[in-house]
Amino acid sequence: MNWLLSFLLNALAIVLADHLLEGIRLSGFIPALLAGAALGIVNTFLRPVLLLLTFPLTVFSLGLFIFIVNAITFTIAAWLVPGFDVLSFGGAFWGAMITGIISWLLSLIFQK
Repeated sequence: MNWLLSFLLNALAIVLADHLLEGIRLSGFIPALLAGAALGIVNTFLRPVLLLLTFPLTVFSLGLFIFIVNAITFTIAAWLVPGFDVLSFGGAFWGAMITGIISWLLSLIFQK
């Protein structure tokens, strides 16, 4: 049941990021749910591999390269879901930032 709540909160965070940013386009509620699932899958399986491969860059940049990895995973999730488009790198970067922050805040509110 916990994964379902996480999935729905992730989808809600993507919808809110769509409303806040011009660089993200979401065509409906079903693509939002699919984007939440795709983002969860990409973050579970692909993000650790990307973090391992980019570890030297992350150390060299004092951890700031993790934001780039987050933007990359956000873009990959958009490639997997029809109806969820990231229009620019700025959209991916800020979309990942906003989605992460909103998802974190919503999980704090709903986990209690």
